[in-house]
Amino acid sequence: MTILEQIVADKRLEVAALKLTVPLEHVRDLSKVLKPGLSMKQALLNSSSGIISEFKRKSPSMGFINERAEVEPIVTAYEKAGCSGISVLTDHKYFGGSMNDIKVARAAVTCPVLRKDFIIDPYQVYVSKILGADVILLIAANLTLDEAYDMSELAHELGMEVLLEVHEEKELEYIGRYTDLIGVNNRNLKTFKTDILTSFDLVKKIPVDRVKISESGLSDPSTVKALRDVGFNGFLIGEAFMKHVDPGDALASFIKESIS
Repeated sequence: MTILEQIVADKRLEVAALKLTVPLEHVRDLSKVLKPGLSMKQALLNSSSGIISEFKRKSPSMGFINERAEVEPIVTAYEKAGCSGISVLTDHKYFGGSMNDIKVARAAVTCPVLRKDFIIDPYQVYVSKILGADVILLIAANLTLDEAYDMSELAHELGMEVLLEVHEEKELEYIGRYTDLIGVNNRNLKTFKTDILTSFDLVKKIPVDRVKISESGLSDPSTVKALRDVGFNGFLIGEAFMKHVDPGDALASFIKESIS
């Protein structure tokens, strides 16, 4: 198994267990009475920096980055520093997150919040809405075309936006009418190796009218400037901030350098 295949296998077990605890009918009914979320797409189009700052404690490639990190002080510092949105990792086994993390984040900030997880089942889409997510991440490498389309449509029905993550050109066929944001992951989820050139290569193949986000391996403001120049609207950055004692201060400095 690749790392991604192992993560997805574990996620299927996790979702199956959740369904036994809280039935699908219950989460479906609860999610449908909630109001529409905020638009990360519009937030990025209105932003000079386009930074989506991420809260995560660890990753499969890095191990623990900030094991004792607490959500509320960090995401509020992110928003104060001027981020366009917040990304929250909710996977526990591989990223040290929890579903409660996104609930805390949503209550603490006024900007759009992305639930970043390995979403493979409509059940998780309903739960994302209940947790307060404004945007969900769908990873093309994890899904069939039909699964991606159906869950994107469901997200829209529930008032959420969809960030579709791609890593190679063939995955661009997953872009559909319910795709609000297209994320190019510079990290290969099968090997977890990172190559910034992935963003520079794929941006040429994405329709110019789409809102584009570069993800992973972004630690240099000059790289963000170069990516902005070739058409990216957003930049999802986590490790570069979370490894600092004060992630909010690190973000503020990064924004200042990236837009100067």
